[in-house]
Amino acid sequence: MQLIRRFRIPALFCSLAVLACEFLSRPYAEMGVCDDGPYALMARHLANTGHVVYDGWATAMLGWQLYVGATFIKLFGYSLTSVRMSTLLVAMAMAWLLQRTLALAGIHERNATLGTLAFVLSPLYLTLAATYMNDIFGLFAVVICLYGCLRALQAATDRATIAWLCFAVATNAVLGTARQIAWLGILVMVPSALYVLGRRGAWRKAKVVLWAGGAATAAGALFLFACMQWFARQPYSVPEHLSLHGGSGLNVLATFFHIFLEFPFLLLPVLVLFVPGLRKDLRRSARVAAVVFGICVLVVVVLYVTRGQDRPVLEPTMRDWVTIYGGFAGAWIAGDPPIFLHDGVRVVLTIASLGGLLGLIVSLASPRPILPEREGAQALPWGELGTLVAPFAVAYALLLIPRSAETVALVSVLYDRYLLELLVIALPCVVRYYQERVQARLPPAAVWMVSVTAIYSIVVVHNMFSFYRARVALAAEIRAGGVPDTSVDNGWEYNFAVELRHSSHINDPRIAVPANAYTPVPRAAGSLCASVLGDRAPDVRPVFRVAFDPGACYGPAPFAPVHYSRWLASRPGTLYVVRSLPPVKR
Repeated sequence: MQLIRRFRIPALFCSLAVLACEFLSRPYAEMGVCDDGPYALMARHLANTGHVVYDGWATAMLGWQLYVGATFIKLFGYSLTSVRMSTLLVAMAMAWLLQRTLALAGIHERNATLGTLAFVLSPLYLTLAATYMNDIFGLFAVVICLYGCLRALQAATDRATIAWLCFAVATNAVLGTARQIAWLGILVMVPSALYVLGRRGAWRKAKVVLWAGGAATAAGALFLFACMQWFARQPYSVPEHLSLHGGSGLNVLATFFHIFLEFPFLLLPVLVLFVPGLRKDLRRSARVAAVVFGICVLVVVVLYVTRGQDRPVLEPTMRDWVTIYGGFAGAWIAGDPPIFLHDGVRVVLTIASLGGLLGLIVSLASPRPILPEREGAQALPWGELGTLVAPFAVAYALLLIPRSAETVALVSVLYDRYLLELLVIALPCVVRYYQERVQARLPPAAVWMVSVTAIYSIVVVHNMFSFYRARVALAAEIRAGGVPDTSVDNGWEYNFAVELRHSSHINDPRIAVPANAYTPVPRAAGSLCASVLGDRAPDVRPVFRVAFDPGACYGPAPFAPVHYSRWLASRPGTLYVVRSLPPVKR
C-alpha cells in the first residue's frame, strides 16, 4: 500500500491507459483534422524562426501549445503526427493529474481511478488527444488550477496555502494562453477558493492568506490583460467577440436543450450507475420522469414545430466529435458519410443516458444517509467544494451563450468539445456523491462500462483517422494524374493546407489586423458543388471534389475510388472523385 501511494500507481495507470488506447487506434494522417492543420503550421514556423506568427484562422491565442509543438518538431522533425504527439503527452499528464484531483476531492483511490478512466477513455477525450486541437491544452489549465485550489484548501499551514494559491494562479495564467476561456480559473475559481478560506478563517485570522492570494490573483489578472492586448495586435489573428452575432433566444434554447441531452451521455459510464436506484422509489421516480419528459416535449414542440430545427433528440445530439458517423463530422465532404451508430443503438444509449440522469435526480431528491467514511479519503465539505466549482461552471456556461446563439446553416457552432470543462467539474461531484450516498465502492458494472467505452473509443479514433488517410491517398492519386491541389476540393481542412502554401493567411473576414486583409471573392452562381469554405481559400478553384457518393455534384470523374477500414462496421468506407464543374456543352 505504501508503494502504491508513494509512486501514485493508480494515477500512472490512468496515464498509461490513455497511451495504450491511442497506440491501438493508430491515429496518424498527414492532413489537418478540424482546426489543427493551421495550428501545426504555426508551430513549424515557431520551430524554424523562433517567432509566433498567426495565419488567419486561430481565434485562440494558442500560446504554450505552440512551444510544446515546436519542441516536438525540433526533436522528431516536422510531421502532423510528431506535432500531435505533444497533445498526447499533455493528455497523459492530465489523466495523472485528474486522478489525483478526484482523490483530493474526497474520492477513494479505486473510485477516483474508475472516474478518471471514464473521462479520459471517452471518445471525446481520446479523439481530441490524437489531434493538435487546443481543447486538451486548455482543459489542462483548468484541471491544474482546480488541483492547486484543492491543495490550498487542504494545506496545513498558511505558508503552504499561499504557495498552492500562487501555484494555481501561475499555472493557470501560463497554460491558459492556449485557450483564453481557461483563464476563468484565475478570474473565478481562485477567488472562490479565497472566499472559502476567508469563511473558514473568520476573515481576520486568514488576513495574511487573503492578502497574499488576492495579490497573486491581481497579478494574474494583469498578466491576462497584457496577453489579450498583445494578441489583439498580432497580424492575422482572429478576434473572438462576446456579442450574440444576431442570434435569437430560440437558438440559445435549442443549443442548451441539446447540451442537457448530451451531458449525461458523455458521462454515461458514471451516470448509468444511478439507474438501479430508480427501483427503490418507484413513485418518486415516476414523478421525476413525468416532469422531465414533459419539459422535453414542450421544448421539442417549440423548437421542431415552430422553428423547424433538424437536430436529433437521440444520442449523440450535438453532432460534432461524438457522432453517429463514428468521429469528427465537420469535414464537409460531398454526399452522406456511412452511419456507424444506427438508430437501435442510439435508442439504447438515449434510454441509458436519460435513465442515469433521472436516477441521479431521484437520488438527490430522496433523503439518504451518508455512508461511513473509509480510511484514506480526504473529505472536503460539500459546501466548500460547491463554492469552489459552482461559480466556475456558471461563468463558463454564460460564456457559451454567444456561441450557442451563433449558427451556420441553422446549426449552432457550439460543439460538444466545449463541454469538456463542465464535464471535468461535474465528474468529482457525481463520483463523490455516489460514493457517499449510494455505495462506498463503484460496482463491477463501472469497470465493465469503462471497458466498453474504451473499446468504442479506440474504434472511433481508428475509423476517423483511417478516413483521413484515405483522403490523403485520394489526393495523391489525383496529383499523380497531373491535377494540381488547387483544382481539388478535398474538404476544408485539406484546402486550408493548400491555401497556406500559396498565401500567408486564410482569407477570413474576421481578421482585424492588418486592415483590409480580407479580399471578397465572388461566388459562382447556381453551382451544385459550392465549397463550405466560401471565399476563405481563394487560391483553391476546384475542378474535382472528393465525395462519399459517386453521383454527387456533376457526376464521377476518371479516378479510382479509395476504400478505408472501418472497425466494427458492416463494410469499409469508400471515397470517390466527382466533378465540381458542369460538363462543357458543345
